[in-house]
Amino acid sequence: MYAVMMFIHILGAAALGFYLILPFVVGKMSKLSLAAQEGSAATVRSLNTYAQIALVVQLLTGGYLMSQGKYSVPWMIIIVILLLAIGAIGGMMGKPLRLAVDGIRSNRDISVETGKIRTLSALVSICVLVMLFFMVYSHII
Repeated sequence: MYAVMMFIHILGAAALGFYLILPFVVGKMSKLSLAAQEGSAATVRSLNTYAQIALVVQLLTGGYLMSQGKYSVPWMIIIVILLLAIGAIGGMMGKPLRLAVDGIRSNRDISVETGKIRTLSALVSICVLVMLFFMVYSHII
């Protein structure tokens, strides 16, 4: 059972890799044509939803794996806080993404939404990087 959970956990981590490339994707979106911006924003919105689902999978499989291993309490607290932060920031990105898609369709200025998406994507990317660091070096704390 441990090997199956570890495999699913690693698949979920791969799905969260979307958040690592998101700041670069969002940075290039403003240089695209309106139709390409709409398609890119809609795709990012869909992938954000899938990453949120993968985050729930990470929570469930990670909880099982933590119960089977010997991890320090501070490490577990840090990981849970980072998991919640990634979920919260990813969830907060949903509204600006929806407004950006609607704004592109109605030919409105979406610079405010793009700025929010850019900031939130950088924050979530940093959280994922920090979480990866603590996952690889779980013995530090």
